[in-house]
Amino acid sequence: MDHVDEWSALADAWARWWAPAAAPAQQAILDAASVGPGSRVLDVGCGTGELVAMALSRGADAAGCDAAAGMIDVARRVGPDADLRVAQAERLPWPDDAFDLVTLVNALAFTDVAMTLSECRRVSELVAVATWAEDDLNDLTVLERAVAGEDHEPSDESREEGHLGALLAEHGFTVVTEGVADAPMVLADAHEVVAAIMFGESDELRAELRPDVLAAARPFRRPDGTYLLRNAFRWALARR
Repeated sequence: MDHVDEWSALADAWARWWAPAAAPAQQAILDAASVGPGSRVLDVGCGTGELVAMALSRGADAAGCDAAAGMIDVARRVGPDADLRVAQAERLPWPDDAFDLVTLVNALAFTDVAMTLSECRRVSELVAVATWAEDDLNDLTVLERAVAGEDHEPSDESREEGHLGALLAEHGFTVVTEGVADAPMVLADAHEVVAAIMFGESDELRAELRPDVLAAARPFRRPDGTYLLRNAFRWALARR
C-alpha cells in the first residue's frame, strides 16, 4: 500500500481527529481574502473537505482536489455542492484563471513546491498557504515526543515566523498578509487523547504507548476530565 492508499484508508479517522484542527487557520485565510458570495475558491490537498465546506457556507463557488480518492469520498459528503476531484497538486485539472483564491493548508510540503506554486499561479490571482507553527507554540509537540521518543524530529525553519511569506516571495508572489491562528484542541477524555495522538497506529502500539502518552498529557488535563491542547498555525496570503 503506497502513501496515497494509506491516506485513503485513514480518511474517516482523519476527519474525526485532525481535520478540525486547521479550522482557525482556514477561517483566517478566507477572512483575509474576503471570500464571500460569488468568490471562486480551490482548496488543493483538500483532504476531507472542511475548507471547501467553509467556502460554500460563505456563498462561494468551491472546488477541491486531493491525491487520495478516499479523502475525496469523505469530502463529497461534507461539500456535496463542490467540484471535487482526485488530482495531483502539480497538475491541476482546471483552466487558467478559474479561481480567485487557491489554498494549501498542510499540503504544500507534500508536493513539488515549484510545480505546485506554478500551477496555483496559473489558475488563480491569490494563493494562501498554511502549516503548523513551530514546536514552542504547540502543546501537541509534548505528546508527539512521547510517541516518537528518540525518533522525534523537532520543527525546523519551515514552521517559523516569516517563512511562508518568504517562500511565496521566492516563487514570484507578492505577499499580501501573514498571520498566526490559535488552534486549540479539546479532547473529551483519556481515550480520545490516545486515539487522536496515535492516529493511524496499530492497536498493539497504541496499547503499549498509552501510559506514556497519558503521562505526557497530564499537564493539559482540566478539572472536568477533558484535555486542552493549545496549538497554532502560521499562514500567508499572496498575489501573483
